[in-house]
Parts: sequence; structure tokens; C-alpha cells
Amino acid sequence: MNNCFIILAAGESKRFNSKIPKPYYLYNGKPLIQHSIDKARLCKKINKIIIVVNKKHKNFIKYLKIQNIKIVQGGKTRAESAFNSLKAIKRLNISNVLIHDAARPNFSIKLIDKLFKELKFNECVVPAIKVADSVKLKNKKKIINLNRKNIYLTQTPQAFHYKTLYKIQNNKSSKITDDANLFISAGKKIKLINGEINNNKITINSDIKINKSINYGIGFDVHRLVPKRKLYLGGIKIPSKVGTLGHSDGDPVLHAISDSILGACKMGDIGEKFSDKNNKYKNIRSTILLSKLIKKINKNYLINNVDINIITQTPKIKKYKNKMIKSIAKLCNVSISQINIKGKTTEKLGVIGKEKAVACEVITSVIKYA
Repeated sequence: MNNCFIILAAGESKRFNSKIPKPYYLYNGKPLIQHSIDKARLCKKINKIIIVVNKKHKNFIKYLKIQNIKIVQGGKTRAESAFNSLKAIKRLNISNVLIHDAARPNFSIKLIDKLFKELKFNECVVPAIKVADSVKLKNKKKIINLNRKNIYLTQTPQAFHYKTLYKIQNNKSSKITDDANLFISAGKKIKLINGEINNNKITINSDIKINKSINYGIGFDVHRLVPKRKLYLGGIKIPSKVGTLGHSDGDPVLHAISDSILGACKMGDIGEKFSDKNNKYKNIRSTILLSKLIKKINKNYLINNVDINIITQTPKIKKYKNKMIKSIAKLCNVSISQINIKGKTTEKLGVIGKEKAVACEVITSVIKYA
């Protein structure tokens, strides 16, 4: 079954009041739209990703990681932009589409899973939250009390059977503020599911400065240096006559990063996840282990920053630092600006100073978004 995730980012961003259009404004270390792209990529049920853009923003698009993503030009209204994306995939035999606003970066992958589950029984599934405040309706000079028990605030992503949505996508006016409106106007049933409180929409510039709960974790690892072993640090191979002794490839940097992430997310430690008693992990690259971990934690957490001390007499870290930062950023699905590496020595003291071991300590902060 082919499923497509459509991200709408074709608006003018007038209310956001910034020289940088809202979808490309940095939010928690990367462009706002990138958060939605990355989460869509993590979902195994999604085969195709479409982003709908404003033609005026072409100079900003080049900064996105857009491999294997189709870019579609938006229209004058949200509904027209959505229709342009549906036309672009008409020949791809798409079964279901999820349509999402780029201005909502904090949805969870669990929400996507719920949408797909309900699509088995419904043609339109919409996440919504109940209103907590008292609600009034002003009609000219008259003010009417509304029963808040019957009021819902809808969110995105919204999920649809593609063929049904395409057939009724004929109203492209500015009054169509989400695609569920089309189902309601056509007299079709929609299914409301529980939305997420954190799945807020960023509308004005101050919305992006909302304080979030940040958790911290500490990681540490040390490995003996021995002959006839390869030396991997931070996911890259370092030219060396000695390498690290370990059950896996013995990369102390990635092991310490993994432990710090697990600590910040309150998910145990690397030994519990990838036991050295399991032959499945014998000589496995630590890049594979960290990638598995990132996919798991990204369902609920976003890495904010990683601060790394690599403690070794040799090799000199300065020479390889930039390459390691790029490697770690890619593995952790973050910007290079969120990774910091410092090379330290023990002034020739102890086993590290005698070039018989290498150690690493890491502090990682994460943001929980679901």
C-alpha cells in the first residue's frame, strides 16, 4: 500500500514578521519544516513525501535535506496548494495521504500510527483537542455562549483516502482552512481522534520562543588500545597502529553518546539495549547501534545538543574533529551546530597518558515533544 505525506509550506508567513520565511526559520536547531520531513522519513508506513512551497522562497529550499522528496509549487490559497500536491501524485497509485502544516513541528510518530490505524475504517481521520476555556460567539452585536463540550480544535496531520479526497477537492477558496472542511461540506463522515497538546501551531514569531522542558543525560565509555584492531571515533575510521578492544567496533564516542541519550530519555543504558553477551552485536559498527537508538527515541524526543570530551593522548582530536561532528550530526539527525567536540589529554598520566586507552564523556540534552 502506497502512502504519501504532504507538507504544506506555501504561505506568505506575513504574521510571522521575519525576513526568513516561517518554514525555514531555525527551530530547535533546524529549519521548522525539517522537523516534519524527518518524522515522515522515520515512519515506515510512508512511501512518498511531498513538500508544497512558495515560489518566492526558492533560495531557502536549498538548505533543506530534500533527497527523494518531490517539490510542488503552491497556489494562492491553502486549498489550492493541497490540490496541486494531490494532482502531482495522481499517477503514483497512492492509497492514503496525510496532509500536514509545516507550522506544526511537534507532532509525534505515535500520532501518525493512530491515523493510519483509523484509516482502515474511515475515509477521513482528524486529530483534535477539546477546548478548556469558555467559548463565546460574537454575531454582529450579539454575543452567544457556546457549550465548550462540543467545541474541538483540529490539528494536522490529517489523514484521508486519496481517491475520495481528490474527488471532492474542488473548492479552493480561502474559506477552506483544512482539508477536513471539504469532507464536512460534502456531507461525508470524519473521524475525530485525540490530538496532542504539544502539537501547537507556530503562527507568530513569539510562538517559536516557547520554553520547553529539557532533560539531560551523561554518558561515559573507555576502551583499551590494542594492536590488530581498527580505531573508530565518532563514527569515522582513524588511521592508527592500534585500535579499541570491544565487543562491537569499540567506538567510545558513539557509546558514550548513546548512554547520554538513553539517560536523558530515562531509557536505561547501552548495555541493556545492546548486550555484549549477544553475538548479534559482535564487531557491529556503533553507527548502526546509534541509528537504531535515534529512530526509537525520535518518536518522543528531539536532541537539543551534544557536548563531547574525547580523552586521549593519541591521536590528536583536532585533526578529525570536523569530520566527526558531521558524522555524529548525521547519525543523530541534527544540525552540526548542535554538536560540540573537545579533545583532552591526561598530560601523559595513567593508562590513557601511556597511550593504552581512550575515553569519552558526553552530556546530551533532549526535548520531549510528545
